[in-house]
Amino acid sequence: MIAFLRHLIFHDFLLKVFSLALAVLIWLTIHFASQKEGSPVTPLTLTTTQRTFPKLPVMVIFAAEDVRTSKVKPSEVEVTVQGEAKVLENLQGKDIRVMVDLTGIEAARLRKRIEVSPPAGVTLVRVTPPEVDVIIPPKG
Repeated sequence: MIAFLRHLIFHDFLLKVFSLALAVLIWLTIHFASQKEGSPVTPLTLTTTQRTFPKLPVMVIFAAEDVRTSKVKPSEVEVTVQGEAKVLENLQGKDIRVMVDLTGIEAARLRKRIEVSPPAGVTLVRVTPPEVDVIIPPKG
């Protein structure tokens, strides 16, 4: 039994010591690097901020063959969006599409909900006002 233990410990002893020293060195490198940089989960969390764009014009969408004028009140709305700070920093009002879809509607006076299309990476928070009054004159 003692001969077996002696063979287990002392056979290739220098190789075993080298392997143990290498394992400790790798462990220490990873341990101190993770303490210095922080948790690896931290970079994955995004800090989102909000930004408000006042007075964005409302576009009216008609069918392609439908050529007529319409009145929208109010003609400008306030849009609040949310996203990563760097993305919102470079975002301009012209990048956000504010529209009212009137395809297939004949002469009418109605309230329509505003549709907003923000760019990728940006989320719509609110539109003020959420609806507009629309006056569509009859064709002719």
